[in-house]
Amino acid sequence: MRTANSYPIGQQGQVWTAAERAQWRAAQGVKRSYAADVLRCAEQLSHEFALIAYGELDYAPDLYPLFALRSKDWRDELPSVLVTGGVHGYETSGVHGALQFLDQAAAEFEGRVNLLVAPCVSPWAYERIQRWNALAVDPNRSFREGSPAEESAALMRLIAPWQAQFLLHIDLHETTDSDESEFRPALAARDGKDFEPGEIPDGFYLVGDSENPQLDFQRAVIKEVAKVTHIAPADARGEIIGSPVVAPGVILYPLTSLGLCGGVTAARYSTTTEVYPDSPRATPAQCNAAQVAAVSAAIRYALAHPD
Repeated sequence: MRTANSYPIGQQGQVWTAAERAQWRAAQGVKRSYAADVLRCAEQLSHEFALIAYGELDYAPDLYPLFALRSKDWRDELPSVLVTGGVHGYETSGVHGALQFLDQAAAEFEGRVNLLVAPCVSPWAYERIQRWNALAVDPNRSFREGSPAEESAALMRLIAPWQAQFLLHIDLHETTDSDESEFRPALAARDGKDFEPGEIPDGFYLVGDSENPQLDFQRAVIKEVAKVTHIAPADARGEIIGSPVVAPGVILYPLTSLGLCGGVTAARYSTTTEVYPDSPRATPAQCNAAQVAAVSAAIRYALAHPD
């Protein structure tokens, strides 16, 4: 059912101009600190991992250094693993789950894989608990040549030297109640469309690549995450967020053609996690732990099935 959009910025049925985008940006206040929450944690991990600066976002008056953590003993003969978080800055467990994985679980894989972890791709949005960047652009629809999002373009430049080495890419996300109350209405308003209400799934699920599903891999990740938090069931239509469920807790998107971060490599295995932090059955600690479990399970499977 489509409804008239009552979002407070813009005119019904009209695509936002630069004026509406500026109005939206002005309404976004800082709610938390990238430096305190993320950079400080990364610096504490730098005795175990190489801290790599790969760019800077200039959203005057604010500057945000972009960084990743990489295995210090990087060996070209080993398979490589890319972990990304915070592509949508408001999806908190993606950021903290990536850092927690490095702190608590990465030692299991030392000497077996090369790790490259970009824990907070969108720091401006992290501070404002927002989905878009400062230009009202969604970085997770912008992983393509000529990207309109510097967050996405910078990450693509970072990974380019190792593109052929990645066996696995796992991108850490959340699905939140605010998707339905704020972010999807904002999207409809920005694009001059009516808002079509949806349904938020209660639980963890994965988004695999419809061009390379690797369902046994997806199932292996779900199996391990289910030990930490509950898995989202299909709705009455057999779907999750409008896509058919192809295995318990698994849906598929064409990741590359949609410009999604999960499709940014040619890795044999790729998946996008979706944690549900607003569930009464999940705590923030469980959400972070679910992300850690997903990354660990994904690496174990990939190492056991490299070909």
